[in-house]
This record gives sequence, structure tokens and C-alpha cells, in this order.
Amino acid sequence: MTSAAPHDLVVTQATLADWPVIAGWAAAEGWNPGLSDGPAFFAQDPEGFFLGRIDGEPVSAISVVNYGSDYAFLGCYLVRPDLRGHGHGLTTWKTALAHAGDRTVGLDGVVAQQDNYRQSGFELAYRTIRFTGTAPQAETPAGVRAAGPADLAAITAYDSACCPADRPRFLSEWLTGPGHRALVRHDGARLTGYGVLRPGHDTLRVGPLFADTADDARALFAALTADAAGREVAIDVPEPNAAGVALAEAAGFRASFETARMYTGAVREHARDRVFGVTTLELG
Repeated sequence: MTSAAPHDLVVTQATLADWPVIAGWAAAEGWNPGLSDGPAFFAQDPEGFFLGRIDGEPVSAISVVNYGSDYAFLGCYLVRPDLRGHGHGLTTWKTALAHAGDRTVGLDGVVAQQDNYRQSGFELAYRTIRFTGTAPQAETPAGVRAAGPADLAAITAYDSACCPADRPRFLSEWLTGPGHRALVRHDGARLTGYGVLRPGHDTLRVGPLFADTADDARALFAALTADAAGREVAIDVPEPNAAGVALAEAAGFRASFETARMYTGAVREHARDRVFGVTTLELG
């Protein structure tokens, strides 16, 4: 897929080798991407990432990652600061959005862009608040342990119940990525939640944090941050999950950033009350 625009902008699919450019721009915006996000992102949809170039130099980026036949997620919408205001972002947007076909598209939009997203057919579902703070001293609670290969099927099924789409290819990389720490909680018979902690450019990141109850979420959060005591950690919490907001505030974390989850149409039913921490603002 290629699109040319005024000023000789050419938009083409990006490869994993281009990811450091996209991640670097995201880090410069203060989005704090994970240090090893790329392989998991591209595992889900290797054709869902795009760069706009002028004379071969990257100037714009976006991702439109397809999940099955009904759902896609838009992220990584970026234009190099010195070349904004020339229409490069809109051209990149239009080219990449065609990749979603007739799927419902979701995104987590920054405040400054939300009106523009509404003009493109996105409607607000809820706000997401990023909480950031110093990981407290904590012991690993009973019932929480490291995830292993034998847990993959159960985690994948649990994740599917919490998301608008299945994402097994993404999870197979996300759970085992460099520096990623994945934990599960059991009640003795079944999985009652799981979470992942990973290194980001600025802070450690918790995501996802999915759990049956607030007690399960607190146990997982305590275990994820137990080995990170004294270090800065961030978690993106859907505002409608009052228990998730309370968990972050009880840990002494403060709101530092907000986005809006927006959709172009209906998404399948999923257990929103189990989402105490969003996986990633780039892929949902």
C-alpha cells in the first residue's frame, strides 16, 4: 500500500526495522513506550504499520493493527514536529486507515486530537487515566506466581474475555518479551487474573492488569511491583473502573496523563469490569 501526497510525501508499510524510529518519536512525545514492544506489536499484524517519507526520510507514522475480521486498533499517530501543519499526518492517516477495511476501529486519543477523531467518525467510550508513582514495598501475595508456557492457553482465553478481540499472536510475544514479567493469580482451580510489568523509556509499565475482583487486582499489582520497590511505575486505568482508580491512588500514584478510548462502531461484549490496567495505548 503506497500513497503519494503534496510535498513528495510517500506512505508505505513499515517493517520491524523501522520500529526504533516510531518508538523514538513516541518517547519524545512523553508516551513512554516499552523498550521491547516492537516484536509483539508486529507479531499481531506485520502489515499494520506505516511510515510517511520525504526523499526517503521518515516524517510521519501510524499503526492500524487488525484483530480478526471485525476489529482493528489505531495507534502510533505521529508527525515529526518540524514538519507538522503540512497535511502529512492526514495523508498518512487516510492511507493506513484503509488497511482496516470495514472493521470497527478503536483508538486511545490524546486530548489535543480528540475533536479531529470525532470528525473521522470516532465516538467517545470512556477516559483512560495514566497513574504514575513510586512502587511501594510489598510482599508477593499468596496465589500469585510467574506465568509459564503451561499457562498460555488459560491466559489467552482470559484475555479474550477482557478484550474486544482475540489476540493470541500478540500474547505469545508479550508474555515473554525481553524484560517483561508476567504473573498469574489462581484460586486453586482456575485463573482469576493476570498482569505484565515491562520496562519503558521513562518508567516501568504495568499492562495489562486483568482480574476478576479488586482483591485479585491488588494481589497482582503488589506482586508485579514487589521487585521494583523504589522505582517509577505507570499504569493506564480506564476511568469507569472505580476500583482500578482506587488501587492506583491507594499505592500513592498520581494522575499524569489522559486519553480517550474511542470507537468507530460497536465492539463485541467483553468484561470491562476486569480491566484494571490497559495493555498498551498503541494496540489496545
